[in-house]
Amino acid sequence: MLDILALVFTLIAFAGFTARRLITYLHIFQQEEYDGPRFLHWLFARRVFDKKASALLFLCGLLWFFGLPSFIISFVTVISFVMFTVIEKDPRKDSKKKLAMTDRAKRVFFASLAFCLLPIGLFVLMPMPWVWIIGVQAVPFLLVLGNLSLQPYEDAVQNRFWKEAHEKLITLSPTVIGITGSYGKTSVKHILAHILASAAPTLATPGSVNTPMGISRIIREQLDERIKYFIVEMGAYGPGSIARLCKLAPPNHGIITAIGHAHYERFKSLEAVAETKFELAQSALSREGKVIAHEKTFKFNTSSDMRTNHPDSFIVCGSEGAVDLKVVDIKQKSDGLEIKTLWGEKSSTLKIPLFGLHHGMNAAMAYAMAVTLGLDPDDVRIALKSTPQIPHRLEVKKTPKGSLIIDDAYNSNPAGFYSALDLLDFIGAKKRSILITPGIVELGKAHDEVHRQVGEYAAGKCDICLVVQPDRIPTFVTGFENAGRPAQLLKVDSFDEAQKWLAENMTPDDVILLENDLPDLYERVPKL
Repeated sequence: MLDILALVFTLIAFAGFTARRLITYLHIFQQEEYDGPRFLHWLFARRVFDKKASALLFLCGLLWFFGLPSFIISFVTVISFVMFTVIEKDPRKDSKKKLAMTDRAKRVFFASLAFCLLPIGLFVLMPMPWVWIIGVQAVPFLLVLGNLSLQPYEDAVQNRFWKEAHEKLITLSPTVIGITGSYGKTSVKHILAHILASAAPTLATPGSVNTPMGISRIIREQLDERIKYFIVEMGAYGPGSIARLCKLAPPNHGIITAIGHAHYERFKSLEAVAETKFELAQSALSREGKVIAHEKTFKFNTSSDMRTNHPDSFIVCGSEGAVDLKVVDIKQKSDGLEIKTLWGEKSSTLKIPLFGLHHGMNAAMAYAMAVTLGLDPDDVRIALKSTPQIPHRLEVKKTPKGSLIIDDAYNSNPAGFYSALDLLDFIGAKKRSILITPGIVELGKAHDEVHRQVGEYAAGKCDICLVVQPDRIPTFVTGFENAGRPAQLLKVDSFDEAQKWLAENMTPDDVILLENDLPDLYERVPKL
């Protein structure tokens, strides 16, 4: 009887432990957009397998092997499961990007939990503690299996949402402007939305929402008959992904900001990136629309051929070469940017209260699209002057202690990094300048070389650099240290540790650049 009670309590404790562990893994799985192969790659690359609970269970197995009574072994096993259930952090509360228990997340959780509890019969038939280790280690794999088992249902749900959104968009028929690019698309969207909203009701996908389901939700919940302009940020996660978004929200016009190494690991070559980004141009051209694009996006076969075949459909923005809208000069001033442009034979000066030289080109492309849509150039220039700062993208703000923060936490591309360092140098020229960064993600094979170059450049732009997780970007550290500058480099394990250093050492005269903030799957790896 005692043994039966012990087994029952063990099963209950295991179920509680499994539920909490599934929550931990689900947090990362959600950030990987429920992509099983990418999640498993993360799992093996980071070696996020259970060690602590498994070690205790292995010890229990040794005690069982040497003849300790089974009810005592069960007691220790129960205590182990309960202890780890209680101490494990809850990502719904304790994380940077909290786990959102959406309807889909709940379905995946309960389906996976069912798979995790199915082997309980095996544990009953083989009540040796070592068997429990199998159940513990299987949790992340059964999470993937649970999601896979739901895929037909999820596909049906997503298809229904997709169809509802598409039909609503076609019925209401606003002017759709698609924006894509390796970087800069969110900033251009922010600027263009502000300009167009000054002329007519405008809706733009918020933040970094750029996936089919995210865009579908915005259409279904927010698009109405008042909206004249609908601006859609389109994210690329592999060849064909932009084309799929264009089927959902057919663009009347498009903007292509850049072709670069962001998400490079998913494409393997810049030519593949260009082919995918220019799926937007192909879709807009099929509707006789115009495409605003940066001059450097035409260095590839696909884009160059498209421009040659449709010369009147592209408005090329750049600072050199054969461009339509030429950015002659960009000056950073204390109250924002001053951008001198030449379009045909007409010169203009655009003023925008944003910081970071790279925003000059972003503003120019937004300006070009607004004028192309029929807005008066003078009205566009007036609207640009009241553009609000872009949250977490070189957003300059003052702390209660009097120091300045340059918040570039959402940046993750080389061009933006260089621009941020120039801004730090500009604002902090007569003050102590501090850089806090974990580097850039998803650079693929370019990871080491890009970080070496950025490290060398950073050494000449700051007095102190706090590198978060230096083992992830060793070439940045090497480049910084070998630059031969007096700048000081400090190594920290987490952004929290960097913030603690700031709290203890920050002065009113400091200028601090927060350059990129890694998501949990890169920085806050669960220690299991």
